[in-house]
Amino acid sequence: MAAFDIRDGHPDDGAELAAIYAPHVENSWVSFETEAPDAGEMARRIAEYGRSHAWLVAERDGVILGYAYASPHRVRAAYATSADIAIYIADHARGQGVGRALYTALFDRLRTKSIHAVFAGIALPNPASIALHEAMGMAPVGIYREVGWKLGAWRDVGWWQRLL
Repeated sequence: MAAFDIRDGHPDDGAELAAIYAPHVENSWVSFETEAPDAGEMARRIAEYGRSHAWLVAERDGVILGYAYASPHRVRAAYATSADIAIYIADHARGQGVGRALYTALFDRLRTKSIHAVFAGIALPNPASIALHEAMGMAPVGIYREVGWKLGAWRDVGWWQRLL
């Protein structure tokens, strides 16, 4: 399998990233969004979070394999050195080290922005996501019970944290 590159996301990536993300919105409880964002909305998010924190994509031969990004954890000033993180990998790219590479690069980038702590919310159950986050040194810190209603049932969200 050919290697892949990690690069900054660009608003022009919006359509490819929307295609990767849509199944998580439409067919699972992994995302608590109920309508998949279109290419334009993804482009807006890439620009916003790329500017404020970081938005990275993994790419091989011009095809995006996945993406990871960071966003503000909360809006109050004391939270400025904390960030929420998220990652989505295309089905065909899972198990190839894309997630680890994206998070490694994301954590490096966030350190340059003086981010001290990162948090990941994982809709449960999701053993693959938990395994990735724990492999990246994140530790569970709590569970929001029945915090969201999606696909006909209450959903819990577990929270993981890592100090950078």
